[in-house]
Amino acid sequence: MPTRKIAVELKSVMKELRAFEIETPSWGYANTGTRFGKFLQAAAASTVEQKIEDAAEVHRLTGIAPRMAVHVLWDFPDGFDPAVVRLAKQHGIGIGAVNPNLFQDPCYKWGSFANPDAKVRRRAVKHCLDSVEIGRKAHSAALSLWFADGTNYPGQDDLVARKHRMEDCLAEVYSAMPKSMTMLIEYKPFEPAFYATDIPDWGTSAMLATKCGGHAKVLVDTGHHPLGVNVEQIVAVLLDEGLLGGFHFNDRKYADDDLTAGSIAPYQLFLTFDAIIAHSKRGQSRTAGQSPQIAYMIDQSHNEKPKMEAMVQTVMNLQELYAKALVVDREALATAQKKSDVVGAEEVLRKAFFTDVRALLSAFREEIGVPRDPLAALRASGYEAKRAKERHNDSGAGASYA
Repeated sequence: MPTRKIAVELKSVMKELRAFEIETPSWGYANTGTRFGKFLQAAAASTVEQKIEDAAEVHRLTGIAPRMAVHVLWDFPDGFDPAVVRLAKQHGIGIGAVNPNLFQDPCYKWGSFANPDAKVRRRAVKHCLDSVEIGRKAHSAALSLWFADGTNYPGQDDLVARKHRMEDCLAEVYSAMPKSMTMLIEYKPFEPAFYATDIPDWGTSAMLATKCGGHAKVLVDTGHHPLGVNVEQIVAVLLDEGLLGGFHFNDRKYADDDLTAGSIAPYQLFLTFDAIIAHSKRGQSRTAGQSPQIAYMIDQSHNEKPKMEAMVQTVMNLQELYAKALVVDREALATAQKKSDVVGAEEVLRKAFFTDVRALLSAFREEIGVPRDPLAALRASGYEAKRAKERHNDSGAGASYA
């Protein structure tokens, strides 16, 4: 390839890297753990102020994590607090997606939006309306909804009645949202409901989003699929339909393991990014026009790794896999596909996946004014050891959830 063309392509990659941002979760900095228990870490954040401090440090080190997602009951337990937003701004970050909590209260034993008890549904809807108001005042762009709703035994409840209740409650919350906010509807095939989860798959999520309106989209959690499901195909279809709203990134070996993104199946994550970039190169969707802005968010439970190291490592993994997808030779891939050259097409992707982009990313980080190796910089700084001494943390903040 001519030197000039390589230089032009590298310049293009650097430009696209500037647009790639990751939102970190407040609960990822706290003593959350597995659903079976948690191993407390002295440096873990126990207040929203400490979570902001940690999220801001991750952004300072990586340069691509400018927002922190919040969980309402854990971060705004008494409703909107302008001091939280001011503090985040002082630290150089903003408030990201607002996550209502519709699973922790005992009243949600039989579900929240799909609960047969109208009083419980009313409580759940009110909590979401309050969350919308918090998001509006905090200038959040997204209301992120995950439901533990479902049934464990045949005949436990009328499945269609549950669907109707879910639709009605979602519609009420959607109608209260400002135009600047997107409703993200997450899906999960099982757990904690094992017989019938009310939003079990991307098709159900897409159907519910479509019924709500144009500001409702599907949220893809990369750990929320049965083994063997082609996640990148789901992403490609949702993009073409204009229904992909965002991601909760994590990795898994068996189910919803919440492991570090890219630690188990990096090639699948690379192919997911490839589907996104291919769509952007393709231009408009056939069915829905230009796709919405994608919210790239992390949702992991670090129960063994140090919280800050795990978060920085995750951001770096995602940025590296995104960069690999950016260097795919689209022209060569299209040529191979037109010829039905199966091996040739696969080799184009494999070449990009095995490309060492670390030097490129180091140069990019230097260009935007952050450490060339954020993880090494974090370790050298002794940040977590300092916070452990300051915080003397011996209790959990937040809760374990699936």
